[in-house]
Amino acid sequence: MESKRNTIQFRVYGKHALFSDPITRPGGEKFSYQTPTYQALKGIAESIYWKPTLIWYVDAVRIMKPIQTECKGIRPIKMNGGNDLAYYTYLRDVEYQISAHFEWNKHRQDLSYDRNENKHHNIALRSVRQGGRRDVFLGTRECQAYVEPCIFGEGVGFYDREKYGCEEIDFGIMFHGFNYPDETGRSELGVRLCQQKMINGVIEFEMPEIVERQRIVREYTKSYGFKQFKEGVNFKIELV
Repeated sequence: MESKRNTIQFRVYGKHALFSDPITRPGGEKFSYQTPTYQALKGIAESIYWKPTLIWYVDAVRIMKPIQTECKGIRPIKMNGGNDLAYYTYLRDVEYQISAHFEWNKHRQDLSYDRNENKHHNIALRSVRQGGRRDVFLGTRECQAYVEPCIFGEGVGFYDREKYGCEEIDFGIMFHGFNYPDETGRSELGVRLCQQKMINGVIEFEMPEIVERQRIVREYTKSYGFKQFKEGVNFKIELV
């Protein structure tokens, strides 16, 4: 796997994780995928450090511990009042190594003045060492996670070829991520699905632009807009 110049690599771990399979959610009982989704890992990278100037792209994730599930009885609050009973299936005792890089958001030309790769990369590296700028979660808020810097590929993973003896595991078609208007420039919300495979404990992700299985979830009747930044109004560039 080729590493980009502005890559960050970190280890994320926690007692539980819940990367919900959308098929199970309408029934009220969530069931976790066996591996993290691209969107969940991108959210972790954004919790570490994010600016609207850039977009994080997850290159790969390495599964360090065996995949184990744990079922818990939950009493979610109903919208019309009262409580309900449900069973959520979590992943237990998880640890992942993640490699991600950022690229500029080409739809935010108003922030072109802030496109300083060296600055943002160094801030991101410091944020990884500090455990992230915001709270980090593994799929859902009740699954608290912790972040530490690492070198992707170092250490012994449970699914390494030498230890586990299984080179490839196919998890089938999984949710990949959302196409948000501020990242695509289109007045629509889209969803992506991908064929997720793990080879020797490592899952390499396709870039969102080349994922074949995509569909529109919602179209906006009005053009999607976001706050524009203008020099002299929201900021002022001072030459030193």
